[in-house]
Amino acid sequence: MIRYALFCDHDHGFEAWFASSGDYDDQAARGLVECPFCGSTAVRKQIMAPSVAGTKKTAPSSDAMKQMRSMMMQAAREVREHVEQNFDYVGDAFAREARDIHEGRSEKREIYGEATPAEVKKLKDDGVPCAPLPNLPPDPRKAN
Repeated sequence: MIRYALFCDHDHGFEAWFASSGDYDDQAARGLVECPFCGSTAVRKQIMAPSVAGTKKTAPSSDAMKQMRSMMMQAAREVREHVEQNFDYVGDAFAREARDIHEGRSEKREIYGEATPAEVKKLKDDGVPCAPLPNLPPDPRKAN
């Protein structure tokens, strides 16, 4: 079955069901489709989005979940390793150094280090860009 939104030459809009697209075309050509408001047989289809039946969402399998988790852990490891290899470690002076770089009092460079939650909030409130590094997940080669 297919539902069409239709309108007549007097701009009356209505809907009708047909067994198929071909059935609509056949009935309309023979003058059998008429407007329920005025009886006009000069009826045309309106543009409309099709109604497509979908499938039920299924939860990922446990194997898929394990694979996704493994991929996320690998990405976190790679991000952390990149930062540790390419950024300057400033230890617990991170908040002060990040602010100095942001305000032009220190040379511009990429840094990482430690900061308290209160220091991070103050940096963010003041517009100093910073983000936490992902915790280093366990190395899967060393898992028991």
